[in-house]
Amino acid sequence: MRRNKIVVRQLYKIFGDTPGRALDHVKAGVGKQELLTKHNHVLGLSDINLEIGEQEIFVVMGLSGSGKSTLIRHFNRLIDPTAGEVVVDGEDIVALPRKDLEAFRRQKMSMVFQRFGLLPHRTVLQNVGYGLSIQGMTKSKVTDRAMQWIEQVGLEGYADHYPGQLSGGMQQRVGLARALAIDSEILLMDEAFSALDPLIRTSMQDLLLELQGKLNKTIVFITHDLDEALRLADSLAILKDGSVVQAGDPQDIVMHPADEYIETFVKDINRARVVRARAVMQPVCGNDVLGTQVAADDNLEAVLNALQGDTNGCIGVVQEGEIVGVINAQTLLDVLQSPQS
Repeated sequence: MRRNKIVVRQLYKIFGDTPGRALDHVKAGVGKQELLTKHNHVLGLSDINLEIGEQEIFVVMGLSGSGKSTLIRHFNRLIDPTAGEVVVDGEDIVALPRKDLEAFRRQKMSMVFQRFGLLPHRTVLQNVGYGLSIQGMTKSKVTDRAMQWIEQVGLEGYADHYPGQLSGGMQQRVGLARALAIDSEILLMDEAFSALDPLIRTSMQDLLLELQGKLNKTIVFITHDLDEALRLADSLAILKDGSVVQAGDPQDIVMHPADEYIETFVKDINRARVVRARAVMQPVCGNDVLGTQVAADDNLEAVLNALQGDTNGCIGVVQEGEIVGVINAQTLLDVLQSPQS
């Protein structure tokens, strides 16, 4: 079980002249629309409670105005909450004085923005090394470290180019390299790939997963796209009107949506491509005859292909070299054909 890296407790954010007074209305049950029309305040976040595990990709998704970007900006206190706590490694960063907060931002967290956030008058090398320079690293070490990350994100030969000379996908690779170069433990990504064309977006998702396999960072990733969320997420939270509607294992959310709102998100999802074997496996019985095996994280397309080539109609699910469950043909059909429950 992963140790919690970030814990959010009873987090509220209200925009307006008297947010403290408006908070009393919210806690009394006033919703977002009523708060705006009757009290002239905007409800950004309402009673957010989340646990984000160390070294996981935690995805926060929702439609425009759901509060997801407001939430991520509380993690490095670009926005201060109206009430609540954001605890990182056991320390409430809401209570940090300015000097300690600045050190926290330099050392603990880095951020990748939707619109790249590159300095147009600096080269790729200078952009990637910018955070290292702020940390006081020598010029030669900055160059060495920046060049390593330029190569890691596939931009060899572009170190002396300027952002305006690069495509959107290449610019976002520069932004990712800059964030990773400072070697912070937590990476915040706010709609980082949403401005990219679909094929480039997919390649950036591939790159992020590849790098995460090597680096094991704690990543908080914001998106409005469910396909992207399900592809990347170890854990997922879905927001609406500043509140968490459902949070947990993405597989569980797809299989068991909490309400009609979540159902609208997942109803058109191709379960065969999204749901993993571990989510539908049954306990191993003593009389199960197992020949073919699949990995616990294989999707149901892989399970279906394996079953079609297996005469027993029952295959084993393997994790870390051990059989942890079984899937038979009837179970698979029930999952693929049944409505969400």
